[in-house]
Amino acid sequence: MAPRTRLSIAKADILAALAQTQRKAFSKSELDELLSKNRDFWRLAKKTTVIQFIQFLEKNANLQSHRFGFPRPITRYSLGDTGLFELVQSIDEKGYFSHYTAISFHGLTEQIPKAIYFNIEQSLRPGGGELTQAGINRSFATECRTTNNVATFSEYTIHLLNGGNTDQLGVIEKTIGGNSTIGTTNLSTIRTTNLERTLIDIAVRAVYSGGIAEVAKAFSEAAGRFSINRLCAYLRQIGYTYPYHQSIGYYLERSGKYTPSQMRQLEEFKIEFDFKLDYKMKETEYIKKWRLHVPKGF
Repeated sequence: MAPRTRLSIAKADILAALAQTQRKAFSKSELDELLSKNRDFWRLAKKTTVIQFIQFLEKNANLQSHRFGFPRPITRYSLGDTGLFELVQSIDEKGYFSHYTAISFHGLTEQIPKAIYFNIEQSLRPGGGELTQAGINRSFATECRTTNNVATFSEYTIHLLNGGNTDQLGVIEKTIGGNSTIGTTNLSTIRTTNLERTLIDIAVRAVYSGGIAEVAKAFSEAAGRFSINRLCAYLRQIGYTYPYHQSIGYYLERSGKYTPSQMRQLEEFKIEFDFKLDYKMKETEYIKKWRLHVPKGF
């Protein structure tokens, strides 16, 4: 029989402390903090390292290691039956799922996206410069810039976004089912955008949302399930430089599911420039009401 270590002697207390955290996903630093906080109570030697602690948990608490191969790799540790979304949420407790992932959470698509979008807001920065028609034309003539902070995990690709600071506008907690990547069916509580914020985000970045056809479908499926008044309030609060209200007004009208009184709330926004529904469009049609160029035949 192997000699008992101080870790094995404290096993019951260690497992109880883990249960009290009510968490299933940890970073190495969080496990180190848990060890440091309880070292004296568990009567552990000062030379007991976090690596030894992790190895003990792997043998005695079903702790599993998961490496996300981002340009700067991230490792997370899970206890037992932990879903992929819960693991991703543990990358940043203030981060939130957005775009195509939020569309899926809200049941606005029939697709099962294999791309996961997780937004970690930047610190507050000064606003953009003065908008000009030439600037719009130049920006939308090329491919939309996308994040390079991407990792493959099983059959999924995880995209870490550094979105502009909105002070977490429209971010909610949502309980979802597990994810088959880890083999869990347990429920998890994650952070994601509400319907109004989701519709704004996908109109702004269709490239993160399955493309403009999926965005149009989401606007159609969302009819009767959200507040246009709140959506307009969010638009004013975010204060985009580009006139995305023209795209949103078009998507709403295109669906044919919104009343004239609802549409008037978007029509109250000023329309001062011609705008583009998407980046790098070749042949386009012009929607005069919204001063908007859309792909021909869309």
